[in-house]
Amino acid sequence: MTEPVALSKILLPVEFSERCRGAARYAEALVCRFHAEIVLLHVVAPPYAVYGGAGEVSAYCSITDVLAERQEQARAQLECFLHEMTPDLPVRAEMMEGDPARVIVEYAHAEPFDLIVMPTHGYGPFRRFLIGSVTAKVLHDVDTPVWTGPHLEQAPPWKSLECRRIACALDLGPHSAAVLRWAAGMARGCGAELTVVHAIPASSAGSGGLSFDPDWRVDVAHDARHRIARLEAEAGVAAEVHIEIGDPHEAVAHAARCVAADLLVIGRSVAHGPLGRLRANAYAIIRESPCPVVSV
Repeated sequence: MTEPVALSKILLPVEFSERCRGAARYAEALVCRFHAEIVLLHVVAPPYAVYGGAGEVSAYCSITDVLAERQEQARAQLECFLHEMTPDLPVRAEMMEGDPARVIVEYAHAEPFDLIVMPTHGYGPFRRFLIGSVTAKVLHDVDTPVWTGPHLEQAPPWKSLECRRIACALDLGPHSAAVLRWAAGMARGCGAELTVVHAIPASSAGSGGLSFDPDWRVDVAHDARHRIARLEAEAGVAAEVHIEIGDPHEAVAHAARCVAADLLVIGRSVAHGPLGRLRANAYAIIRESPCPVVSV
């Protein structure tokens, strides 16, 4: 039987937005459930990152003055954010300077965090066109599971947050066993029901002559269930299985809604390359999910 997941230290990067306050509510709920510690991390961007270049900083103040002022403001905001959190929870705050994405990744690698909790949004070019650029960088570069959500600012008070149903999306690739074990451990730790979700792309019908076989959906679904059963047996997991046909991000989101999931667990690629650890389907799943997503 899979052991409960161990969450002893949670990293919560903050930039004082309502999205971050919502993320903090989820982190607080996890702390109470798993008796973990929260580390708040705020990164002060250097002045040239804010003003576009060192030469654009006002002639009446130096970069050092601007940085000192920003640090003072950030320190006050961090203190206020800390006081807004539930008293008596094990929380400590850290403030650093540099490129936020790079600093968060380096900090996550330097300490043994079990989970990173941060919000997402959909602004900006290139990688940030699906989720925020800082979150994209963290998902791209860290090995730690990352809890994200596009609508965390709508989170209710942490005491009313419950994780009763967890959906685990498996692509049946090499990383699926690890994803299933983590999801099962989370479900056991939360006392939640676990559902395994697998999406079969509709394009599969056009491969191997399947488009001429009226039973192709049945055959492909049967094969997927057989492979999932083998993964469950290896992990000592017994979960309901939900098979969907369609584009993976839409199918997974639909399945999460059908089972009323409070949390969706997905995998990230273990390979580093031009697309990074997080593939296109994973970006889209995070964007479309009706509930928070943990990328393992």
